[in-house]
Amino acid sequence: MTTTGAGPGATRYARNGSVDIAFEDLGGAGGDPLLLVMGLGVSRFWWPQGLVDELVSHGFHVVAFDQRDAGESTRLPDTGASSPVVALLRRHPPAYTAEDMTDDAVAVLDALGWGSAHLFGASMGGQLVQRIALRHPGRVRSITSAASLPSDVSGIRAARYVHLGQVARFARMKFPAGRDGDIALGLALARAVASPGYPFDEEAARQRIERDVVSGVRDTRAQSRQAGATWHGGRLAGLRVPALVLHGDADPLLRPAAARRTAAAIDGARLVILPGVGHDLPQAVWPRVAEEVRALADRADALRPAADST
Repeated sequence: MTTTGAGPGATRYARNGSVDIAFEDLGGAGGDPLLLVMGLGVSRFWWPQGLVDELVSHGFHVVAFDQRDAGESTRLPDTGASSPVVALLRRHPPAYTAEDMTDDAVAVLDALGWGSAHLFGASMGGQLVQRIALRHPGRVRSITSAASLPSDVSGIRAARYVHLGQVARFARMKFPAGRDGDIALGLALARAVASPGYPFDEEAARQRIERDVVSGVRDTRAQSRQAGATWHGGRLAGLRVPALVLHGDADPLLRPAAARRTAAAIDGARLVILPGVGHDLPQAVWPRVAEEVRALADRADALRPAADST
C-alpha cells in the first residue's frame, strides 16, 4: 500500500493491490481522525464543505476518499451490467467483493498512518462503514451511517427499503452527452433527493458537482460494479463499535425503516430520524449532525483502552 502527493487539500493515493484509492485531507490536523465515505458512484467532492467545516470545528481531523470506480480512484473492467438496480437484484459475475471495498478504506488509514478512526458514511457509504467495522473492528472507533441500508441485506431483500418508483424516475432522466449534460444531470439528481423541508442550495450543489473529474452519476456501469459487490462477512448483530444511525423522515430514495432495522440490529446504536430531511444533509442540520458525531466519538473514546492512542 502506497501514497503519493502531500499537504492538506492535495489529492493523494493509497494502494490496495492493483487499485489506487484517491483521498484528500480536508483539515483539522491534530483532531480526532474521521474518515468520510461517500455513496454510490459519486466522489468525495459531494460532501458539503460547510458540513466538513462543522466537523473540523467539533475537533475532528477530516479525510475523505473516493471509492473504487468513483472519482479519481481506479476504474475496474466492465462486467456487463448496465444498471445498478439490475446488479443489485440479479446475479452477475462481480468485478470485486464488498470485502475488497472495505480493504480500500483500510488502505487509506494505513497511508495516513492512522491506526484507527471514526467513520462517517452516507448512502452506500453507510453500508460500507458498517462492513468495515465488521471486517476490521480494531481499525474502527465508531461509525455514523446516514441515509443507508443495513449492511447485511442485499438483492431482493433490499428492495423492501427502496422507493422503487423514484429509482425508475432517475433511470428515465435524459441529458445531452458532454460536460454540460453531466452537470445538468448531477443537479437534477441532487434536487430529486434533496430535503423537502429545507431550501435546495443549487449553487452549492453545482460547485460540488463541477469538481468531479468524471461524472459519477452518468457512469451507470461503474455504479453497477459497486452495487453488485457481494458481502460475505458478518452480520450487523456482531458489530461491537459505538454506532449512530441517521435518516431523514422524507428520504425519497430509502425508507426510514432501513435505519430502524440497522439501529435495532446493532447493540447500543443511537437512532436519529431527522424531520424534513431527504437523501442528503441540508445546511440547517449540519450543526446537529456534527454534535451527534462528536457525542458518539466522545462515548467511543471513553471506551477505548488508554494505551490505544493511534
